[in-house]
Amino acid sequence: PGAVATTAAAADTAPAAGGDAVTFGSNYSDEKPKAAIAAAVATSGLEVTINTVDHNSYQENFNTYIQQPDDVVSWFAGYRMRAFAGKGVVGDISDVWAGLPDMSEGFKSASSGLDGKQYFVPLYFYPWAIHYRKSLFEENGYAVPTTWDELLALCETMTADGLIPFAAANGGGWPQMGMFDMINLRTNGYDFHVSLMGGKESWTDDKVKQIFTNWSTILDYYQPDANGREWQDAATALGKKEVGMYLLGTFVTSNFDPAKDPEAQAIIDDIDFFAFPEIDPAHGQDAVEAPIDGFMMAASPKNEAGAKALLTAMGQAAAIDAYIAVDPSVVAANSKASTSGYNALQQKSAELVGSAKYIAQFLDRDTDPDFASQVVGKGLSDFLSNPADIDTILSTIEEQKQTYSFE
Repeated sequence: PGAVATTAAAADTAPAAGGDAVTFGSNYSDEKPKAAIAAAVATSGLEVTINTVDHNSYQENFNTYIQQPDDVVSWFAGYRMRAFAGKGVVGDISDVWAGLPDMSEGFKSASSGLDGKQYFVPLYFYPWAIHYRKSLFEENGYAVPTTWDELLALCETMTADGLIPFAAANGGGWPQMGMFDMINLRTNGYDFHVSLMGGKESWTDDKVKQIFTNWSTILDYYQPDANGREWQDAATALGKKEVGMYLLGTFVTSNFDPAKDPEAQAIIDDIDFFAFPEIDPAHGQDAVEAPIDGFMMAASPKNEAGAKALLTAMGQAAAIDAYIAVDPSVVAANSKASTSGYNALQQKSAELVGSAKYIAQFLDRDTDPDFASQVVGKGLSDFLSNPADIDTILSTIEEQKQTYSFE
């Protein structure tokens, strides 16, 4: 059996509709997304066995798992999908796309391999932005910063007020990739970012060094020991007003569960976000990071007809409507999905992404997955621990980069 089958944290079966069950490998392991994905799968009317694995373990073991996977697997758009499509370990689902008329061309291109065929069905996206408690800003008279200098000034003011300006987590090695991406996009622009992710630029370049020079100016405003903190714990600190701001995906609100905490809904309603401030006016705030999550099919599924039926169902408005009813921290990919129930953050997310000139996915989705996790991720963790070592860290990344082949 594949890695997922043997390490399944849960196996839930949706309503049966005859025929063999479709197996679905899921990384929706947190409580709310897990319930939401089950609701989405149920709209298919198919018999589906959901094999759930811890989110981080799923990503780390995916190279092994995809050799003997479930029929349908959860994954990410962009480079991380294309890498596996290029290796022939996931199936061509171009015929499924004939039944997905409500997906935009942008989503279709994000779901396509280098050969122009489709290998992915998107479910939703969510932008990364700097989150804050509206009431905290109002109580203290803080203004939303639109430039780097304004951000640094706000950090100084928060510190003087006894607040830690930035929530900081890096458990699993991925959360701080978002800070790297946004500072690079604002400092050097989208084209350089894509080129760096594609292995075409040197990590010892002065432009890369500048990312870390800029980053080091806000490290003093971080919660201490980011490497030892999970994103959920940093979110809790934001909820308690122990910190002023938190750069994360809008899934930050999924940390607060009204069913368990009587104060959770008030916290969710009080969370707002702003786009990452401008650093270089040449790039302004023209790029946004908005990862797209969805599904792929195994190259040789045990139940191909069932797999394609499930993928077609997951691309319909009904599936994402069911998902968002349980977990309203994301924005639907399907253009016909109901937006009438969107909360203020979802509406703002849709507007932020809709108005962006450039959309990046995320560091561990925009480059070779192993290079991202084993080389860059480690380098960023080392930087957080020892910012003075940045020259050595960048030399190591550049040296190790040579062992990877990029698209």
